[in-house]
Amino acid sequence: MPMTDDASGDLPVTGSVVVPAGALSWRFSRSSGPGGQGVNTADSRVELSVAPLELPGLSDPHRARLAARLGDRLVDGVLTIAASEHRQQLRNRQAARERMAAVLRAALAPPAPARRRTRPTRGSQERRIQAKKQRGQLKKQRGSWD
Repeated sequence: MPMTDDASGDLPVTGSVVVPAGALSWRFSRSSGPGGQGVNTADSRVELSVAPLELPGLSDPHRARLAARLGDRLVDGVLTIAASEHRQQLRNRQAARERMAAVLRAALAPPAPARRRTRPTRGSQERRIQAKKQRGQLKKQRGSWD
């Protein structure tokens, strides 16, 4: 999903799920690491928080899936994403929005279909047994020096 230059407004996650701008909570702080003249003045680190289980328009199966998949990442029901890889706050806001949408999209994705069990073919079974017999013969030949 292409992101706009805008770092505010509603956050589209999937075709049917959109996080309203009012549900997004922003926090800004100074980034860690080396800096220059602006290191002590620029609050470029961004934390984006949202309570995913309280989003409007989610069905009960979606809420259950979110709770199951994001359970370890939720603190008091709130999911927080931090971004500090860019020097500009706006770019960090965009990165946080993209990451939040990706995490929610992955958590809402339907489970993969169950793997169909298949039996090994007769040829593969015969090759396996033949290889085992060859290995046994090799070991048997090592036996004695006589």
